[in-house]
Amino acid sequence: MAAWDGIAEFLCVVETGGFTAAAKRLGVSTSHVSRQVAQLEDRLGVKLLARSTRLVRVTEAGEIYFARMSDIASAMADADQVVAGLEAHLRGKIRVSAGGAMAEYYVAPALAQFAAQNPGVEIELDFNARNVNLIDEGFDFAIRYGVLAENGLIARKLCTRDMVCAAAPAYLARAGMPRHPDELKHHACLRTNQAVWTFQDIETQVPIDVRVKGPWITNNASALCTGAMAGLGVVYTPRESLREALAAGALTPILEGYEDKTRSSWIVYPERRHMPLRVRRAIDHVFDTVKAAKAMKKAAEASPAA
Repeated sequence: MAAWDGIAEFLCVVETGGFTAAAKRLGVSTSHVSRQVAQLEDRLGVKLLARSTRLVRVTEAGEIYFARMSDIASAMADADQVVAGLEAHLRGKIRVSAGGAMAEYYVAPALAQFAAQNPGVEIELDFNARNVNLIDEGFDFAIRYGVLAENGLIARKLCTRDMVCAAAPAYLARAGMPRHPDELKHHACLRTNQAVWTFQDIETQVPIDVRVKGPWITNNASALCTGAMAGLGVVYTPRESLREALAAGALTPILEGYEDKTRSSWIVYPERRHMPLRVRRAIDHVFDTVKAAKAMKKAAEASPAA
């Protein structure tokens, strides 16, 4: 049907991040993908993708269209699998790689709920700070944080992460209160393997990169919090990792307003063609559940206290 022309190509361009990558996945030429998407835009009368010589950006209309058509494409794939003879009840193992407070507070409960709703499914949730190779190590999907480096994976943005910079009151009394991110060069900073912390200028939102050093390096969020509460120095991490310490007053937020507002968490997974129905449903459940939980949390924080 002419109404479907260009849709598969458009979805693939958004998922892979470019026309060349989409063409490679679909097994066609780049010019074919570009032509099909252009004809789709002409038929709709809107620009779905903003093109430049170096990158492809999804327009606002494109984001809306992608979300709607992805749902339809997923529903069609589910229908295909059902009529191909798959059981109506989901069965089998799902292996998930995740790590950090975000996964503990939001992803794990969502997967537990999914498992309760589908008793034939076995979920193996591996908490590991390492960026595992999903295909080589047999994982169905992963929760990733920050800037994505891998090629060949499909990524769905779960949420923007709220960052917080904080230190123990005892440390601030001893070392002083930093008023600008640049002052962290003269402070003890507790960090992961990232030696450069990125903030944003309060007025211009221009990134501020600060190279930091300190006595405590770990890839574990709880250990970062422990070091900060012990007064070892300043920590800069997603707010979920420190929420209990902040609520108890064990840590004090600093440099408020300078936090990087571009950090995100993602669900990533390999090519979804022929993906088992149980995996597709689990991904959708985590995505929808986390989105709803974050929206409720944001609404609760924005409402005035009773």
